[in-house]
Amino acid sequence: MPNLKELSKVEDRITGGHRMCAGCGAPMVAKWVLKAVKPEDKAVIANATGCLEVSTGLYPYSAWTDSYIHTAFENAGATLSGAEACYRAFQKKGKLNDNYKFIAFGGDGGTYDIGLQSLSGAMERGHDLLYVCYDNGAYMNTGIQRSSATPAGADTTTTPAGKCSLGKPQFRKDLTQIIASHQIPYAAQTVPPVPGTKYMFDLYNKSDRAINEFKGASFINVLTPCPRGWRCDTATELDLIKLAVETCFWPLYEVVNGEYKLTYKPANKLPITEWMKPQGRFRHLFKNEQGLKRIEEIQAEVDKRWAQLLHLCGENI
Repeated sequence: MPNLKELSKVEDRITGGHRMCAGCGAPMVAKWVLKAVKPEDKAVIANATGCLEVSTGLYPYSAWTDSYIHTAFENAGATLSGAEACYRAFQKKGKLNDNYKFIAFGGDGGTYDIGLQSLSGAMERGHDLLYVCYDNGAYMNTGIQRSSATPAGADTTTTPAGKCSLGKPQFRKDLTQIIASHQIPYAAQTVPPVPGTKYMFDLYNKSDRAINEFKGASFINVLTPCPRGWRCDTATELDLIKLAVETCFWPLYEVVNGEYKLTYKPANKLPITEWMKPQGRFRHLFKNEQGLKRIEEIQAEVDKRWAQLLHLCGENI
């Protein structure tokens, strides 16, 4: 297990003073990912349009200490691929001797949806880079519209709950498994640090593996709290992250060269209602029989996906 005291001494590559919302999980995710970059290494950061980009790179200021590229929603994977290819070409010509790491950050809108094509291309070509998705479950930057990462039943501005709607009707896309199917060296699913849990350092450990252990394309998907979109108290948002893991809505696992492995298995799997109840975006589902029936369907889907993952990991169900 990493030493928290020693990690706290590692200089942050994303600084304070940015303009993210109070309680936003995205800067925390970026901070812990970048702690895995060795101090002697340099980094090139690509950032798809989204909350993290608009709030940390407000011209003429930047919260990033490394080379930073703001890309459009749809091309973070392509942009970083080009930078990594250029770096390799310069190395061959002897024009660069420093060791660089290439890391992209994108929200679920710019990753699951708009940027999926360029991300898939970067993964398939095997560029030596890490793509990190901070998945907060909607297009939060533009007004909390649904994305394909939005959980079923969630109330968003484009799937509003009402007399004729129970929120988003579709179940969320499983992007981690989609990217893992590209047969890349490393793909993982994780959460920000939750104090007092066995997975406090899961994000750091997986970032360390992706950045320093594997050569080629890597992908990490991080469930990231958004108090505005989830309609929750910032003081309890990490409790929701813990509940997402303990209900198996968001399992923690990694895929190394095609081999699936759980990195945490709850001793007592909690019902999905424990995760949903504290979030205002699901409040409507608890008000009538129709909503409660929808919750039963959501629970059945979570159970099915958990059983499938256990099978992939070679675990006893």
